[in-house]
Amino acid sequence: MLEHLRVALVHEWLISWGGSESVLLSLARLFPQAPIFTAVHKPDARVREIFVERDIRPSLLQVIPQVKKLYRGTLPLMPWAFQRMDFSEFDLVISSSHAFAKSIRVPANAIHLCYCHTPPRYLWDLYDTYNAGILGALRGPILARLRHKDREVARHVDKFVANSSYVAGRISRSYGRNSTVIYPPVDVDLFTLSDARKEHYLAGGRLVHYKRFDRAIHAANRQGFPLVIFGNGPDRARLMRLAGPTVDFVGSVSAEQLASLIHRSRAFLFPGIEDFGILPVEIQAGGCPVIALAEGGALETVRHRETGLLYETDSVEGLLGAIHEFENTAFDPKACRNHALKFSRNRFEEEMTDTISGVLNEH
Repeated sequence: MLEHLRVALVHEWLISWGGSESVLLSLARLFPQAPIFTAVHKPDARVREIFVERDIRPSLLQVIPQVKKLYRGTLPLMPWAFQRMDFSEFDLVISSSHAFAKSIRVPANAIHLCYCHTPPRYLWDLYDTYNAGILGALRGPILARLRHKDREVARHVDKFVANSSYVAGRISRSYGRNSTVIYPPVDVDLFTLSDARKEHYLAGGRLVHYKRFDRAIHAANRQGFPLVIFGNGPDRARLMRLAGPTVDFVGSVSAEQLASLIHRSRAFLFPGIEDFGILPVEIQAGGCPVIALAEGGALETVRHRETGLLYETDSVEGLLGAIHEFENTAFDPKACRNHALKFSRNRFEEEMTDTISGVLNEH
């Protein structure tokens, strides 16, 4: 049934690689002839290579000078840009959305399925965190209009798919809509087990404030254990100023370099709150346990005392208590990997195919 559909894919922007781009890759594999509509198409080398064969159709925002640097500032224009895209020739449109890709308008006889990575945090449950102070007050009227628009366009989605139960709850609170949970694809086969000597604790990813890497750094400073932090981001300079002599920053890493770090790690420290969190799954695929705050997606990706530890108190002391418990607990690398395999790319594509078929049958 699916092979005869005229399908279009919609993605927020195609600029750098991340979890949402991994989802888009799987959707593109399911529908190899589907064009990809996006607000801005200014890909880095990795994204360009992965989607080089695809028909990419950017929005009117593409003509803005220096848009690759300014694309986040165009968020207030994105509902307008997406609503001016033409989907009249398609039967099924799948949007991959963490902001306004779901703003598209499809014909009355077409179906719009939205794979929702999250409702925009800065408009809903993390509004106060993102919009504190004078700057937040100045943005207030614009954000109020965007929130109204976001709720309005959500009513026109035929089917929501959430990337975790945590996000399904956000969709329900923000939009009053139910959703089906399908965990995003993780390339677990890039990681293997190893008998390498365990030399350090590990943390990393995109270095932004809400991921709370400062908790891990303060824990390492206080107890003097070696901690390796990988990745880059706007919070790196601040984090480096906090770091003591046992904390090492290694910058961005390839999949092969990450695998090597995992093999030499005692555990991965995950003190932030993520909607899902692909990295903890990749870490477990390499046989390494995860010590995570018991909130958000970690509750769904980490099995307490089997593939890691979940701690309740969101503080340095809470993390240190979990590390102390970890040091006195044995973990089986094979159990970590076997759990991670349940989040594979093939599993995602099979579940998405089943869900799409179900939506088509309903209509």
